[in-house]
Amino acid sequence: KIVPGMTCLDVGAGLGKQMLAMKEIGFDAYGLEPSEPFYQRAIDKMGIDAKKLKLAMVENAEYDDDFFDFISFGVVLEHLYDPAAAIEKTLKWLKPGGLIHIEVPSARWLTNALVNRYYKMRGSDYVANLSPMHEPFHLYEFDIRSFQNLSRKLNFKIEHHEYFVCKTYLPKALDPFVIPYMRSTNRGMQLSVWLKKT
Repeated sequence: KIVPGMTCLDVGAGLGKQMLAMKEIGFDAYGLEPSEPFYQRAIDKMGIDAKKLKLAMVENAEYDDDFFDFISFGVVLEHLYDPAAAIEKTLKWLKPGGLIHIEVPSARWLTNALVNRYYKMRGSDYVANLSPMHEPFHLYEFDIRSFQNLSRKLNFKIEHHEYFVCKTYLPKALDPFVIPYMRSTNRGMQLSVWLKKT
């Protein structure tokens, strides 16, 4: 339940769309954006309050300890050199009992496994895992075990996780067979994880 005055932080705020959505449902919304063009567009085009949006990377940003009720990492961790350090840092900013929501590429994605097998059969050393093939590259993929192992070192527990199929990037004719398989085996493209600060 959202109580007036609850605070949230969108790490990698982009144009600020999530900040606006969170504000709409009652959060005091803050954002962190490392790209100057996105930061400027969020303020100029989307009307984001410049006092609520920092131009900084998570690695060098500063907020008060125990300040936020909710923190979001949407398509961010896979681009960071040290995702565990980013989670550890933001946990300090999170109030006890607060939640962090993370969405990352799944290391279990069936399409990557099939494409990598194809490359291997052709004798190629290519891999599909660096997708997208343009900057900013994906440096990591994740499995729920990534977060389970990290929870033993840091101050959080996993409240919920779910694998999403998303787009298969396979021929459409295969989707009626592949999508149910991906759902039932947790071999979809995206992993969503909810962490609770203990």
